[in-house]
Amino acid sequence: MTITAEPGLPRPGLLAKIQTWWGPRPLAQALLVFGAILLFWWFGSNTLETMAKAGIVPGFGFLSRSANFEIGEAMIPYSSADTYSRAILVGLLNTIKVAILGCVFATILGVTLGVARLSGNLLLAGIVRWYVEIIRNTPLLLQLFFWSALTKALPAPRQAISVGDGAFLSNRGIFVPGLIVENVSGLGWLAILASIVAGIVAIVLLKRRDKLLLKTVLFILLGVVAVSGLALALTGTTTRFEVPALAGFNIRGGYNLSPEFAALLTGLIVKFSAAISEIVRAGIESVDRGQWEAARALGLHNGTIMRLVVLPQALRVITPLITSSYLDLTKDSSLAVAIGYPDLVNVINTTANTTGQALEALAILIGVYLTLNLSVSALMNQYNRRVAMRGMGMR
Repeated sequence: MTITAEPGLPRPGLLAKIQTWWGPRPLAQALLVFGAILLFWWFGSNTLETMAKAGIVPGFGFLSRSANFEIGEAMIPYSSADTYSRAILVGLLNTIKVAILGCVFATILGVTLGVARLSGNLLLAGIVRWYVEIIRNTPLLLQLFFWSALTKALPAPRQAISVGDGAFLSNRGIFVPGLIVENVSGLGWLAILASIVAGIVAIVLLKRRDKLLLKTVLFILLGVVAVSGLALALTGTTTRFEVPALAGFNIRGGYNLSPEFAALLTGLIVKFSAAISEIVRAGIESVDRGQWEAARALGLHNGTIMRLVVLPQALRVITPLITSSYLDLTKDSSLAVAIGYPDLVNVINTTANTTGQALEALAILIGVYLTLNLSVSALMNQYNRRVAMRGMGMR
C-alpha cells in the first residue's frame, strides 16, 4: 500500500503577503513600476530645469518670508508683515469655518426639507419639490454670483434692514450679536485645546464603560466651557458679548459677516440642503411601511414614530450619502475665489503669483484638501459604525 502525502495550504507569512500583493506577473509589475518612476523623474528634472532658468530656488523656504499682501478677513491676527505660512493658515481657517458652518446648517435645512417633502400637505410638498429641482439643476458658481450680487445690493448701514433690533442686513455685511474674544495668547489656546482633549477622553472612557448619559455629556461640555473661560481669564484674554447698533454712518458692535462670506455660506447651505433633503427623503422611504403601521398600532404619534422608529433605521442609508455631500461641500467651498472671499485657494493663488513657487503652492493645496476630506470621511465613518450601523454586527 502506497501512501501519498497531499500538499497542504500555503502558510501565511511575509513572503506570501508580498507575492499576493505583487501579483501573478512579477516581471511585468516591476517594469511598470520602473516606468512610472522614470516618468516622474523626467517630469521632475524638467521642472527643476525650468525653475532654475527662471531664477527660482525649489523648496518651501518661501514660507518663512514676509507675505507683503493683506487679507480682508482673518480669524487670527494678521498683517502684511507676517509670513506666507501665517497667510496660508489664515486662508485655511477661513475655509474650515465656512465648511463647518455650511455642513451644520445645510444638514438642519436639508433634514427639515426632506421631512416636509413627505408630509401630507400637498402645497408644502410641492414647494419643497420645486425648490429642490431649481437648486439642484443650476450650477453652484451661478448661484454664488446671485447671492454675491444680492448681498452687495443691500441698503447702506443707515438704511439697513433691521431684524428684531438685534441684527442688521447692509451692503457692508450682516451684523449679528456675538461673543467678542480679544488678546488670546498662545498659552490660552493651549489651555483650551487641553480642556477639549480632556473632555473627549472623558466621553470615550465613559462610553466604553456604558456609563455615558445625556446629562453626563452636558455636564462635561459645561466643564470644558468653564475651564476654557477660566484659562482665558487667567491669561489676560478679554471677552464680551456685543449687540450691534447703528452709530453714525456705520453699524458698530456684534459680529460682522462680510458680504463675501455671507454669499458663500448662503450659496453652500442652499445648494447642499437640496441634495441632503433628497438623501433624507430616500432614506425615510427605504424604511418598510410595516414599521409605521406597527408603531401606530402601539399608539405612537407620527412625530414620535419619525423620531424614534423611522429616522434611526433610515440613518443606515442616509449617513454614507451625507458623508459624500460633506466632502463635496468642503471641496466646492474653493469656488469662493470667484466672489472674492479669502479662502485657502485665494491665498494660495496669491502666494504662487508673488513668489513664483507654483508647484510648491499646489502641493500644499493638494495636501491640505486631502487631509481635510480624509478627516471628514474618517469622522463620518466612525459615526456610521457607532450609531447608524448599531446592531448590524459591524466593528
